[in-house]
Amino acid sequence: MRVNLGITPEHPCNYIPGRESRSLVVVDEELLTPASYEALLQQGYRRSGGHVYRPWCATCRACNAVRIPVKGFQPDRGQRRCQKKNQDLRLEWSPAILTDEQYQLYLDYQQHRHPGGAMAQSSWEETQAFLLAGWNQVQFLEMRLEDELVAVACTDILPRSLSAVYTFFRPDLARRSLGTFGILEQIAFAVREGKDWLYLGYWIAECRKMSYKSRFWPHEIRRPKADFHDERWELIEKSRVSGDGS
Repeated sequence: MRVNLGITPEHPCNYIPGRESRSLVVVDEELLTPASYEALLQQGYRRSGGHVYRPWCATCRACNAVRIPVKGFQPDRGQRRCQKKNQDLRLEWSPAILTDEQYQLYLDYQQHRHPGGAMAQSSWEETQAFLLAGWNQVQFLEMRLEDELVAVACTDILPRSLSAVYTFFRPDLARRSLGTFGILEQIAFAVREGKDWLYLGYWIAECRKMSYKSRFWPHEIRRPKADFHDERWELIEKSRVSGDGS
């Protein structure tokens, strides 16, 4: 399937102060399907709501698409501690239908993480439009402590992979590392479903908020070239980085 692409005007980068950003975007979104979106993910694209894009900055190549080959993944000691810490949670996967309970948790999370930001004031309709895409199959992983909803991971279900869209959780439970736990559960779900990869979006080495994405081993990075041509997924194993294969 062929899609038409456009390019956005330059605007201040949301992640690296002082830099300009622009994106390559899919124009005819109504033609997208899970299979065609997965093909775009393999080329370094990502979605926000129904909008599909990839960084296409004039001089910066800091954004690296990241995915985990799930069949080779093994949690490290810190991730195993995270799993043990959250073994009291009740987990449930279900088709994505935004409930009032989920929406309130989303607002609490945004107001704590991004106070004063536009997302902290999102309406129910805006939140649903951000998390879902009409042309795609999306599921929510609900995490409950007893009967209370404490976290939600929004996940795209694709023919050969999953894509982690967004995770939000109760702000006062930060010590549980629920974002990391959500990724671990998405990896486990991908393995059960016979998928090959879990896509994590973009990783920027200079952005501390994204550092968690590089802590899942092994992972693959798609590094943009100077002219955006001849890009490939590069396998990164822990032993190559730390000298420690454990």
